[in-house]
Amino acid sequence: MSASLQINARWIITVDANDRVLHHHAMIILDDKIIDILPQDEALKYDAAEVITLDDHALAPGFINAHTHAAMSLLKGLADDLALDEWLSEHIWPAESALVDQNFVRAGSELAIAEMIKGGTTCFNDMYFFIDETASAASRAGIRVNIGIPIIDFPTRWAKDLDEYISKGLLVKDQFRHDALVNFSFSPHAPYTVSDESFQRIQPLMNELGLSMHIHAHETASEVTDSFEVYGKSPLNRLNDLTLLGPNLMMVHMTALNGEDIQLLAKNAVHVIHCPESNLKLASGFCPVSDLLDAGINVALGTDGSASNNDIDMLGEMRSAALLAKGVSGKADCLSAHEALRMATINGAKALGLSEAIGSLEIGKQADLFAINLNCIETQPIYDVISSLVYSANRSQISDVWVDGKRLMHDHVLTTIDELSVLERTKQWHQKIAPFHHFVSKNGVK
Repeated sequence: MSASLQINARWIITVDANDRVLHHHAMIILDDKIIDILPQDEALKYDAAEVITLDDHALAPGFINAHTHAAMSLLKGLADDLALDEWLSEHIWPAESALVDQNFVRAGSELAIAEMIKGGTTCFNDMYFFIDETASAASRAGIRVNIGIPIIDFPTRWAKDLDEYISKGLLVKDQFRHDALVNFSFSPHAPYTVSDESFQRIQPLMNELGLSMHIHAHETASEVTDSFEVYGKSPLNRLNDLTLLGPNLMMVHMTALNGEDIQLLAKNAVHVIHCPESNLKLASGFCPVSDLLDAGINVALGTDGSASNNDIDMLGEMRSAALLAKGVSGKADCLSAHEALRMATINGAKALGLSEAIGSLEIGKQADLFAINLNCIETQPIYDVISSLVYSANRSQISDVWVDGKRLMHDHVLTTIDELSVLERTKQWHQKIAPFHHFVSKNGVK
């Protein structure tokens, strides 16, 4: 039987319903799909155009980064060690107002996508402006993406009002209608920047087009307090009253939650996107992951943008999520390595409505995966390969990445992105951004 590719590996970490880890198996790929996974000595029945043997490696499903602001990679380290409100209003929003345009988003997206591929990420869920540039950058690189159509109740360099946000977003969606790797959702920024009227405008469009919603919410305790002062209710209850809660809703951060909130999320099958490192860096609070999982809520992982995290490293995010959950709950067994891996893979696929296609290594699914060399000082000896992946491995050990069966990184070298060109463009943007940031820091917001 013919095949495009056969990969022989020491371990295949399936992340299937039984969390199986297969030893000395072969993965058989035909074009963009996995058509078989079987012991290596039984794979002789396949005549593969290419055979790769990775005796020291594990194959795992590509990471799904469920919340990013890719283009903000150009703002990495711009304003560190600040609280969320000060970071956002006095540094990030002024920088964006002055600097963000199509060229900024193109360069920032390329930088982020290169970093994500090198870290084993094969799909990301993005929220930003000039979405045509991010979609184009992802399409050129061959990475899978869900593009958020931005909605916010004030003008930006992308759009002047709600009508323009919607029309421009839907136009970009139509431009990529034939690209299987590029999907779309609506991404209202947050309840405190989007009015009830704006939510009511986009809700019928979501239903008509079958799109999901991706929104920041309950990021800090003060956000919830402010919502009670303005609306007489929490952001979650406000969205509930607008009939927006449901399985097509992804709520990001969700640190300030009580028991009734968790019950409401579970009742409506809302997905929670946990960004542990960003929340820690901005001192935003702690997402009650253990309680959410106990309630049966689907929790996925995101890095947030590099401006509030400083890397886009899903391996690091998994480790932080597992350790933080233990510390917050006081229960060492509350979030296992296996559960953390599911949050970074199949749970993200569920949140994006893509779990039938990606998120695990199973026959019939798309060939989105990475190979990681575990025969390294950092990950030896190995007693549980998933434990070693989550608690010991680092992204420099990831050697190869495939999306839809296409190899995006070969032995640590990107195949669809010119790294030197990305670095040169990043250097040029740094020369533009640094003087502006110095001026704002010295003189205040202008």
